[in-house]
Amino acid sequence: MVTGGANSRLFRGGPKEVTSGVRPGCRPLPRRRSCQPMAGGRARGSRRATRLSEGAGLMAPASRLLALWALAAVALPGSGEEGDGGWRPGGPGAVAEEERCTVERRADLTYAEFVQQYAFVRPVILQGLTDNSRFRALCSRERLLASFGDRVVRLSTANTYSYQKVDLPFQEYVEQLLHPQDPTSLGNDTLYFFGDNNFTEWASLFRYYSPPPFGLLGTAPAYSFGIAGAGSGVPFHWHGPGYSEVIYGRKRWFLYPPEKTPEFHPNKTTLAWLRDTYPTLPPTARPLECTIRAGEVLYFPDRWWHATLNLDTSVFISTFLG
Repeated sequence: MVTGGANSRLFRGGPKEVTSGVRPGCRPLPRRRSCQPMAGGRARGSRRATRLSEGAGLMAPASRLLALWALAAVALPGSGEEGDGGWRPGGPGAVAEEERCTVERRADLTYAEFVQQYAFVRPVILQGLTDNSRFRALCSRERLLASFGDRVVRLSTANTYSYQKVDLPFQEYVEQLLHPQDPTSLGNDTLYFFGDNNFTEWASLFRYYSPPPFGLLGTAPAYSFGIAGAGSGVPFHWHGPGYSEVIYGRKRWFLYPPEKTPEFHPNKTTLAWLRDTYPTLPPTARPLECTIRAGEVLYFPDRWWHATLNLDTSVFISTFLG
């Protein structure tokens, strides 16, 4: 996560980083302590590092999912081709996304409508409020490798409570680890680049990003930037309010309101949850769900449960309101 300056303090709670005096899902803890699950999805003190991530889902039979990620695994990186920025595609489309999206899309939303209808009540997908075409161009595979290839990035495991951290050069992550999710892998076996960005080193990129214009009283924005392979994502977690914008690729989301704790295992991937648990849910127990495409922004209110699934190799950025 990136805050407004290199010396800003970070507080984390659950799978995604947040900026707050007390971490969501945690009791107040001494400095340098982090979170562990408690009953009801909350967390307890731990000496291990932890970080919250974002989440979503794709609906298809297990065999089709396996075939999808297998096709993606042999896809070659592009060379800046229009549409995917040179990032690996996720394979042929397997879902008619729009028929199943249960989150409202708004292209003409005013700030008054945002506060009254969505900010504290329900998620919404925002369209056309900002122009990030310059930022998008700078996020192509070729340009990011040229600008940041030798920079060391920090990866986290893709489980609900991300304990393990691994540092390695950005180019090594892109060329060796940025591959489709293995459907049989657990979350703590999957390394995920999201949130642990060094503001000073990445400032030349973030200065071109235009965040959504709607803020909330008493909060300040903080960025988290990520790149992840097809089929990857983070299982259910919650934290404060924020936005998530897709720059390249597609990201599917599952969301539950705070009072409705989802059925999930914190160390199973979203892909496994979709394969094993989602089909067994009665209609009344199913989450809100949608696929966010490049240029769209999802807003999620405070403490809403959410899980993510990248349908393609995806580049994305979140703006947390801490």
